[in-house]
Amino acid sequence: MVFSDRKELLGLYNAVSGKQYKDPGALSVNTLENAIYMAIKNDLSFVIDSRLSLYEHQSTYSPNLPLRMLLYLADLYADLTKNENLYGRKKVMLPPPQFIIFYNGEEKQPDRRILRLSDLYEVEEEEHKLELEAVMLNINAGHNPELMRACKTLADYARYTARIRRYAAKMPIEEAVERTITECIREGILEEFLRKYRAEAKRMSIYEYDQARHIRQEREEAWEEGRQTGKQEGIQKGRQEEKQSIALNLAKMDMTVEQIAKAVEEKAAVVEKWLADTDR
Repeated sequence: MVFSDRKELLGLYNAVSGKQYKDPGALSVNTLENAIYMAIKNDLSFVIDSRLSLYEHQSTYSPNLPLRMLLYLADLYADLTKNENLYGRKKVMLPPPQFIIFYNGEEKQPDRRILRLSDLYEVEEEEHKLELEAVMLNINAGHNPELMRACKTLADYARYTARIRRYAAKMPIEEAVERTITECIREGILEEFLRKYRAEAKRMSIYEYDQARHIRQEREEAWEEGRQTGKQEGIQKGRQEEKQSIALNLAKMDMTVEQIAKAVEEKAAVVEKWLADTDR
């Protein structure tokens, strides 16, 4: 929402690319309105200086972002060339793409990270016939200071989200967002945007925070479940090894398989296998 304004988007592009474009009209925005993959919509895409930029904002890290970018790109190219003769002898010229991900999740990430489509391939090849590289930029407060200095709006957004998280740790999220918006307007942080879209900003901030928290909780629950399962499997394995050791000692005392099985509370077939494995 913040960067749907062409002037703000041009400022962000200049900050990322190091360019110095002045005319927002030079941007040709072509964000896909109906491109939805895995319930995620393409955030921003635009052409400037015959180059196509795809921008994504992520509050949770995903290694599948290059694949999503590829799907977006295919639809964008299809739309850009819908009136071209793809079977003709004349080249259909395409704007080369650039893929940028603005990350502000709570999981620690470096200032800059390259995500590659080839990292998702099931087999390794000497030369990948199709590659896509996406640059993930950490826009949390304290990261990428040069980028933040070059784009005040992006820096303001980082301060805004950081403050919501800080307040949400000690009060309900609705109160945290309301307090943050009031303070940011007073302090000149995203002031114009928040004054104009206060209700929308509050609703979307609450939704984004709750969604990120839900995903994080799911991951934590899955990790804990896996840890408990592993712990239980470890206990069971330890018991089996202990039983096997006792069974071998009892066998040395010339006890029958049936007697050993009864003593260690195990099936006779299992005891026979233990003894056979030992003999080998």
